[in-house]
Amino acid sequence: MRWLTLYARSRQVPASLATVVISAVAAWALSRNGGEEPGDLRLPALVLAMGAMAASIGLSGQDLALDRTASIRWVPRRAAHVLLAGAVVGTVLLTVRAMGETMATTAFVVRDSAGLMGLAALGAAFSGGQYAWTPPFAWLSFAFFAPPPTSVPTQVASWILLPPGTAAGTWTALALTVAGTTAYAVAGPRR
Repeated sequence: MRWLTLYARSRQVPASLATVVISAVAAWALSRNGGEEPGDLRLPALVLAMGAMAASIGLSGQDLALDRTASIRWVPRRAAHVLLAGAVVGTVLLTVRAMGETMATTAFVVRDSAGLMGLAALGAAFSGGQYAWTPPFAWLSFAFFAPPPTSVPTQVASWILLPPGTAAGTWTALALTVAGTTAYAVAGPRR
C-alpha cells in the first residue's frame, strides 16, 4: 500500500482531487440559484472539463527518467490512472447531482468525463504532463462558440455539449477515450 501512497503523492492526486471537488461544489452552488435553464449542459460540461484539467496534472511524475527506468510495468498503471481519474471526475459530479440538483444525466457525465480524460491523456502523450490540460480546454472553448450542431462534422466538434444518446457525441467521446488512453499507456508522457 505504501507504493500507492507514494504514487498518489508524486502525481499530485490530493491537490487534483481538491480542485475537482471545489469545482463541483461551486457548480452545485451556481445551479441552486437558478442560473441554469433546464437541459442546459454548459455548466456540467465546464465542471467535467475543469475536473479533467485538474486530473491531468498527475499524468506525469516529478522525474520522467525515473518513470521510464523503473522496473515495473507502466502500461497497465498508466491506463488505470487515466480511467480511474475519469471515473473520479464523473463520480464527483454525480455525487453533487445526488444532493438534489439535477445538472446532467448519468450517460452525459460518463460520456464527457471519459472523453475529456482521453483528451487530457492525448495531451500528455503529445505535449507532456504540464500541457495535458490544453486539449480539453481548447475543445470545450471551441464547443462553446461553435455553430449549431446541424451536421455530423459540427456534432463531432461540439460533442461535449450534445445531449446523451447522440451517436456522433458518443462515438467521438469513445474514440478520444480509447486513443488517449492507449497513446498515454504505451508512450507515457512526453518529456
